[in-house]
Order: sequence, then C-alpha cells, then structure tokens
Amino acid sequence: MSDTILAIAGLSKTYASGFSALKNIDLDIRRGEIFALLGPNGAGKTTLISIVCGIVNASSGTVTVDGHDIAADYRAARSLIGLVPQELTTEAFETVWNTVSFSRGLFGKPANPAHIEKVLRSLSLWDKKDNTIRTLSGGMKRRLLIAKALSHEPRLLFLDEPTAGVDVTLRQGMWELVRTLRDTGVTIILTTHYIDEAEEMADRIGVIREGEIILVEDKVALMHKLGKKQLTLQLAHTLAAVPAALSAYPLTLSANGNELTYTYDAQNEHSGIAALLQDLDAAGIAFKDLKTSQSSLEDIFVSLTSDTAA
Repeated sequence: MSDTILAIAGLSKTYASGFSALKNIDLDIRRGEIFALLGPNGAGKTTLISIVCGIVNASSGTVTVDGHDIAADYRAARSLIGLVPQELTTEAFETVWNTVSFSRGLFGKPANPAHIEKVLRSLSLWDKKDNTIRTLSGGMKRRLLIAKALSHEPRLLFLDEPTAGVDVTLRQGMWELVRTLRDTGVTIILTTHYIDEAEEMADRIGVIREGEIILVEDKVALMHKLGKKQLTLQLAHTLAAVPAALSAYPLTLSANGNELTYTYDAQNEHSGIAALLQDLDAAGIAFKDLKTSQSSLEDIFVSLTSDTAA
C-alpha cells in the first residue's frame, strides 16, 4: 500500500473568462496525516478541493485518490472522499438521522444504522437524532455537515474552513474531533485562515498563493525556522559596511547604514548576543537602542502571500 493517499500532478484550472485559478499544482498527501492548506481568499483553495471532489473539471493534470483516477474512475475515487463545505446548506425540515442516512445512500453504500449511530455519538449529535435541522444551533449544524461527510466511511476528509464563524470553545472541540478522526485512520486536509489552527493541528503545512503552491513543509521543520529571533541595533553612527572583525556573525546592515540586525536561534540557549555586544564595543561601534523580535507563522504567511512576496 502506497504511503500517498492523494496524488495531484500538473493540475491547472483556467476558466472560460481566461482567469487562471490553479497553475501546475503538484502535491502528495500522506496517508493518515493532517495537512493544512493556508492561503488568502481567492488563492485557489476551494477550486483545488472542488477538482479533487469532482465538482469542477480540471483544465489539465491528474488527481488520483488511493490509486483511483478522479476522471477515469470517478465513482471509486469519490467514494473515498468526504467533503465538509463552508456553507451550511441543509434540508431545514429533515431530521438529523434521516439526512445523515440519506448522505450514505448517495454513495451507494448499504444502510448501516450502527455506523450512523457511531458517527452521531462521536459528534455529540446522538441526542438530536430525531430533531429537525432547523432546530439546531449553528455549531450543531456544522457538526452535522461533518456527520454527513463521514456517513459513507471516507478515507480522505476535506474540511473547508471548518471553524469559520464559530466560537472559541467549539473550535477547540472541532480540533479534538479532527484528531480523533485521524486516529481512526482518516487522512484530513483542512483549509483555514486561522494560523493557530494550522499550528495546533497540522502535521504538514502548505501555502497557496495566486493558484500556486509556494511552500510545503513539515510543521516541526517550519516552526524551527520560525524559532529565529532578530536583535536590531540602532547605531549611534552610520556604517558603510559590516566591519571585517564582525564577519563571523550573521549580521545585515540596513540600506541607510544606521541599523544592524543579528539573527539567532531562539531555541538555542547560547544566543551569542553577549559575545556580539563585546565585539561591537571592541570594534568601536556604539548603538543608541536595541530591540528583539521573533517571526511567527503569521509573519511567514503574510510575507509569502502578500503581493510583494517574490
């Protein structure tokens, strides 16, 4: 069995208007992982999900789900996928039990009341099984969407902005639920605007900007990169260049020559700052002020997705 459950290769989507929503996407999702796809509105997140789920046709490229091509073997591929959309579109007068059971039937799966009960219990919806959907709170309706997506026992679950517009307590509950699903062997791809959501839950993080994947990284490796701190020194006198005596330090000089920036690993107890300050003094370089800053995942995300990013 391959470690890759979803393989996307050379995937592009150009609409009739000429708008290019996706540009040559290559992405492999590992079996049993939680993958967070970050990106601003209009970056292509929902288009990518829609193509994998067979809702939108790709212009070029291939998508295979557990070895099944989404175009050539649509039914087999789609039956392995669960999708929790952003929109809370449900049949207001149907009962919870009936709508989840109906969703299972849509995928040609035989009735399995024991599975439906298990799903509803796991989502704290069991005591609402006979309620009509219109009587549910917003949070319960969102859990109902997850129940519908899980009704046919998918191996790959897409959560499109799963906690958009829900309160903090419910978000924490959703995170717990997602981890539980992963523990049962379901691979999860979530799109989110919330940096803390990706930091909290994901094994790997991908960033999409203007239809292109610009970063895919293990979260631990990414967070290690983010463990970098910067010490910025405002110099008493401008410098033309970093003196040779300080060349051993990772220093950058601002364009106007009045700031020196020293980058170091925040997770390392030996920051080297004390030695740097001594060597600055020995080199006759005085400074008026200093400040430290630490980049967060949010900073990286903003820099990667801003229009000015390279």
